[in-house]
Amino acid sequence: MRTIRKFYQFFVDKPIKKGEVLNDHYDVLRVIGTGSYGIVYLCKDLETKENRVVKQLRPSKRRNKKVVEMFENEISVLRVLNHESIPILYEAFLNNGHLFYVMSFIEGDNLEDQIFFGKKTFNEKKSLLILSQLLELIDYLHKKDIYHQDLRIPNILLTNNELFLIDFGLSKHKVAVDPFHPSSSSSPNKQKDIIEMRQQDYYDLGEILLYLLYTTYSSKNKKALPWTEELSLEKETIYLLKRLLQIEEHYSNTSEISTDLQDALLKQKKRCMN
Repeated sequence: MRTIRKFYQFFVDKPIKKGEVLNDHYDVLRVIGTGSYGIVYLCKDLETKENRVVKQLRPSKRRNKKVVEMFENEISVLRVLNHESIPILYEAFLNNGHLFYVMSFIEGDNLEDQIFFGKKTFNEKKSLLILSQLLELIDYLHKKDIYHQDLRIPNILLTNNELFLIDFGLSKHKVAVDPFHPSSSSSPNKQKDIIEMRQQDYYDLGEILLYLLYTTYSSKNKKALPWTEELSLEKETIYLLKRLLQIEEHYSNTSEISTDLQDALLKQKKRCMN
């Protein structure tokens, strides 16, 4: 069954060719990415002459109600965001029965490509500074009751030390529950979902920090050891990581993370001064 599905997708999900114009507005330049349910193009806006990113729902998925809802959810999430480090949504449209949306183009490579192909490394201080930028973005999202749920290095762009967060395909937008005025009997479950989603984003931040820290690690042992033994880190960074990864008491909010993160950065500053 899976082979048949892949065979079907191979023929149905052929990318739009260079030079085709979408919605009488966007000249396709090239494909810049493919995902499980989307194809992403770099296009030229014929009106403004600026580059735009156009994402298409895979043709093979357009009759899949769940996938269509995910695609529309991503559009609705981007529509309420207004941050210089997050893509701007310009419009969504139908073209010959296919779903598309348009967002700003951000120049830069994602962290995964920079690490694996560019051989970029991040020491403890640089890793913490990356986390600081990410935390500011997560705080912005959570204050809007949006939870990214897919924080990974391929979804983080870095250009000139400026960080951008992309791909909101798995994001959830939940209205926070007022504990004094619950709207329904399901409110406790809704509140539990929000806490779990918040914790997932925090955990992902910990995984990203740990991943960045390992870019400078050179294994000297054949036997794999826990990160607490393999990495030589300041105690402030270890404490931060343990709480993010829920090895110790997990964080309740971004303010708590920020306090411990500033302590870890201060330690790095003092070490540089000595």
